[in-house]
Amino acid sequence: MPMTPSAVSPTPTPRLSPRQRRRGLLLVLALGLLLCVWQLGGTGLVDETPPLFAASGRAMARTGDWLTPRVNGLPRFDKPPLVYWLMGLGYALPGQAQWDSLGTWAARLPSALATIAAMLMLADTVMRHPQAGDGQPRRTAVAVALAFVLSPLVLLWSRTAVSDALLSGTLAVSLLCQWRCHVTGGRRWWLAWVGLGFAVLTKGPVAVVLTGLTLGLFALLRRDLPSLWRQLRPLPGLLITALISVPWYVAELVVEGQPFWDSFFGYHNLQRFTSVVNDHLQPWWFFGPVMLIAALPFTPLLLLGLWQVIPRQVLRRSDARPDQTLQAFAACWLLSVLLLFTSAATKLPSYWLPATPAAALLIVLSLRAAPTRSRSAQWWAWIAAVGLTLVLAAGLWASPLWVPLIQDPEMPTLPAELLASGLVLRAAVCFSVAALLGLWLARCRPVPEGLLAMQGPLVVFQLVALLPMIFLGDRVRQLPVREAAAEMLRQQRQQPQEPLAMVGAMKPSLHFYTGQVVVYEGRSKGALVNLADRLRFEQRRGWSGTPVERPTDHPPATVLVLIDQGTTEREHWRGLEPQLLGRYGIFQLWRVDRRRLEQRARRLAADGNAPDWRRPRPERY
Repeated sequence: MPMTPSAVSPTPTPRLSPRQRRRGLLLVLALGLLLCVWQLGGTGLVDETPPLFAASGRAMARTGDWLTPRVNGLPRFDKPPLVYWLMGLGYALPGQAQWDSLGTWAARLPSALATIAAMLMLADTVMRHPQAGDGQPRRTAVAVALAFVLSPLVLLWSRTAVSDALLSGTLAVSLLCQWRCHVTGGRRWWLAWVGLGFAVLTKGPVAVVLTGLTLGLFALLRRDLPSLWRQLRPLPGLLITALISVPWYVAELVVEGQPFWDSFFGYHNLQRFTSVVNDHLQPWWFFGPVMLIAALPFTPLLLLGLWQVIPRQVLRRSDARPDQTLQAFAACWLLSVLLLFTSAATKLPSYWLPATPAAALLIVLSLRAAPTRSRSAQWWAWIAAVGLTLVLAAGLWASPLWVPLIQDPEMPTLPAELLASGLVLRAAVCFSVAALLGLWLARCRPVPEGLLAMQGPLVVFQLVALLPMIFLGDRVRQLPVREAAAEMLRQQRQQPQEPLAMVGAMKPSLHFYTGQVVVYEGRSKGALVNLADRLRFEQRRGWSGTPVERPTDHPPATVLVLIDQGTTEREHWRGLEPQLLGRYGIFQLWRVDRRRLEQRARRLAADGNAPDWRRPRPERY
């Protein structure tokens, strides 16, 4: 007979031995390596941000300048150095160019390892401090780790060469150490602040703000600020954080001066928070849908977890023991991310990544044994999650109807190749199996027992569908750029010192794969004028523009230009009579006579298109 929600009885909370915890952590580690590291370097970098990070890390390893990140001959003040240091260590390994031919393993490894570290910390916390009614802490630990890593955001960013996953991992370790310090009465309080120091070295002051908001909300919820203050010791803790993180900021300010201050603190922190940059304008409620999407397909369980904390515990003082407040702490953690980035003017989906560990805790802890009055809500939330999984499966089965609607000018063949590959149908099978398991387990046993069973097919989805889709997208979108880069290097060997340029669609990966300074410009008339002027006068580390009429230097009279199809159709780019060296997807490789280019630029400048490349731009590369 099916087991109804009211038939579920609370179970005692066992304590695990160190050996049992180690076995649980080994299983989580194996899953993390499988999901985050397997085939990590098998595809190229995806434009446009990851190549900027990867090129900066590689430049540190090659030049020995571990202080200032640089890309394409210019300083890169976008982020603090920890992610570049870790990437640089990967590039400094012996024989890296041979066993990491695409250069992506070294660039992505910090994101993967940070995600695995967060998985292990989540699992260890749940096993060391089981919540009331949790009869299987090891299963709960594995479910929490998987709920985190299977978030759609984490699946993507754990394999992306940027700093967001590293911030998420370091901040998760720091905040979980803060909560564990509260549970143990202040033991090893300094570990949390060491982790915060690394988070500040990853993405700046935002880590301190998120920590302060989380602890402040938790103190309000507990209505016991003095105890938390004594246990966490924030003043000496912040001193530890400063000793770890501040020296680099001071050294960089001494060496680079005002440009570093204006770019890092002025643009990338203050201006991003107070105004919209790079056209990232989103409505104030943007992170509401992002929160729901990032928890798929277990979004109803996340909402249930929030409801179990808010408004229940907000309206009255919580008398729970400190070791039974993990769910409340996770809710404060998630809300701090929501409040901070909702108030910011610039909004990006990746800003939600630091909330995903808290969301995983809320999803799984919402299913622990509860009083009889709450079991109905648990059961309906579970059915809603199963129904959502079925909806996703149905959408994947219907892929022949919507995949042809995908229109990307850089990947015109993607819809046909995606349908022919059968990868979307593999994904449909995985989600269908997960939904059927969820339905069967909801009838036959207590709801919490089914979460791991539903997560199993989603792990398979990552391995047999999502990863192959990434490989397919790389072949269609990024392989042409790599092939063009290889041809540009071959041509440059025949004509040494010939400058490289890319106009129209600007792909930083071209700089990464050539290892040379590339002059990037857009499609406009002013861009053509800029290109000609920069080839004459611009100065960057490792490259200098040179006038073609200077006979003593014997500069090349030509420039290699990678140009996309849309730009070639602009009238002012026609008639340059280039030598066509190859076609690569939507790109053409031209060898252009610089004298002809300069003649065209002079005519355009006479019509009012003056060069403006000397104006400083924070996002310039």
